[in-house]
Amino acid sequence: MKDSKYSSLREGSTRMVFVPYVQIHLWSNMVLHVRATMDPTALARAVRQEARALDKDLPVFDVHSVEQEFDRSLAQDRLVATLTGLFAALALLLSAVGLYGVMAYTVTRRTREIGIRIAVGAEPSAIMRLVLGEASLVVFAGALAGLAGAYTLERFIRALLFGVQPADIASRAIAATLLALVAFGAALFPARRASRVDPLTALRHE
Repeated sequence: MKDSKYSSLREGSTRMVFVPYVQIHLWSNMVLHVRATMDPTALARAVRQEARALDKDLPVFDVHSVEQEFDRSLAQDRLVATLTGLFAALALLLSAVGLYGVMAYTVTRRTREIGIRIAVGAEPSAIMRLVLGEASLVVFAGALAGLAGAYTLERFIRALLFGVQPADIASRAIAATLLALVAFGAALFPARRASRVDPLTALRHE
């Protein structure tokens, strides 16, 4: 028969051969595979009935579909993926809150400077570009540090990945893009507030 996986989806394909069951005495049980075109639950009942018709003392147990077997094999991987996703979402939220706090503090500290810029003719859009540009530098530096850290740690997480390469360019691009979008949203509110600063109030700000 064709090469196939035997006990885990993680293992490589190995050579397979069918052997008559009566020639093998290493196992006391037999695994029966049945191709179904109907409800697997109803088919399981039919298989049990046929087995009992052959031998009423023959136990039939652990009946499940191939999809359920896949779910069992990937249970640990899915648990790790879920936990990793939750921690990643928490880290993303903390990054957004941190960036918002930094940019809001920066705008507050530079209120007088921003007021002077507006007083001498700076457009609100220019003030927003100024603040968002500074936020972009912070995000760019953070993204570079994160990519460097991911490259350094990828050999430690290789064993936790299934069907994905550690150096997957698409995954890193998606992560960087998502971080940039969240950072833009976090920096947008301080930027809008900076663009609406009243010059007279800003010049009196200490």
